Amino acid sequence: MKFILGSLTAIAIFISLACQTNSSAKQTGALYEQGQTPPGGKRVVKTNAEWKKILTPDQYAVLREHGTERAGTSPLLNVHEEGTFYCAACKNPLFAEKAKFESGTGWPSFFEPISKNAVKVAKDNSYGMERDEVVCSVCDGHLGHVFNDGPKPTGLRYCMNGVAMTFQKK
Repeated sequence: MKFILGSLTAIAIFISLACQTNSSAKQTGALYEQGQTPPGGKRVVKTNAEWKKILTPDQYAVLREHGTERAGTSPLLNVHEEGTFYCAACKNPLFAEKAKFESGTGWPSFFEPISKNAVKVAKDNSYGMERDEVVCSVCDGHLGHVFNDGPKPTGLRYCMNGVAMTFQKK
């Protein structure tokens, strides 16, 4: 039992370290304002029951309950083909494959969204950490977090849950 508890604690520490940095990404000034008009001016609003009908249990846990998939488990982690990553809940285009990079964190990572208004960023103070949560600008689904330790040209790392997205080849 002690081994299991120790293992779970180690995993939790690893996850929190893999997706956090010393300073908030908002300090870069490169992030987007909340409340911008989503792409096409559209919004998708559903009840929890409606979301549960169209999302898998794992998608619902991440997108609607702000969960996190286990590191290294997403099939989207190894996608390197030309195409687009979409919100699994509402099909909003989120990231182009050309903005994807290998961060070594175990989650699909991108240095910029496909368009300025594809995502919104909000403060997330859960689990005793200060982070910047990334949500879909169309359905407000939780996608992951953004940090200021990414590559050029933006210096940002959008650390996304693969289960919250789908991919379509070009």
